[in-house]
Amino acid sequence: MGEVELSCLAYVKMYLHACLFPRCSVNGLLLSSSPAGGAVCVTDCVPLLHTHLPLAPITQLALTQVDVWCAQTQQRIVGYYQANACVSDSSPTPCALKIADKIAEQCNNAVLLMIDGGKMSPDYRVPPIVMYERKDTRWTLKDKHTIMLRQWEETRDIASQLLDSGDHSLLVDFDSHLDDITRDWTNQKLNAKIAELASPANDNLGVCQLGNPVLR
Repeated sequence: MGEVELSCLAYVKMYLHACLFPRCSVNGLLLSSSPAGGAVCVTDCVPLLHTHLPLAPITQLALTQVDVWCAQTQQRIVGYYQANACVSDSSPTPCALKIADKIAEQCNNAVLLMIDGGKMSPDYRVPPIVMYERKDTRWTLKDKHTIMLRQWEETRDIASQLLDSGDHSLLVDFDSHLDDITRDWTNQKLNAKIAELASPANDNLGVCQLGNPVLR
């Protein structure tokens, strides 16, 4: 598999999801609005659960609804993310592997992303993530030099601003939606807030590769 690029929007929402439920394992789906083939660009994510992650019926319901929404919005599911309740453990759980396998059946370049809770400090130099790719029938660590997040310093600052202002509470995962179906799991309000804080894309601001913090 080639390069994987993670957008500001996708990273910030994953990070806020983990911060909103710090004592829970959380998970979600990685989306792309780019066509299949070539590099994977993760442009958004859908936060799913913060309770009972291994519960198959809820997961299947969420996958089905997200799949329908993606078809309506010209997006596709390209991966899975998870943060474990134990911050010192960033290894994929059986639940993570099972859902990632299901996604890989439909997406050849699917990725499995684990959030490293032990490195989620506001001033960390590189994104606190561990990414896996599927080779044959196994998920193996992906080369850090092929994982990029443009404008990392700005992205990190946006996440911090949203936490400091309390706006991370705008995030709605599928769990919360099931508790109150009036809550929007597509997170349009939060998406707008992130867009408001982000500057226009500018390649000169730099690309962060996990193996080489903030290349300019």
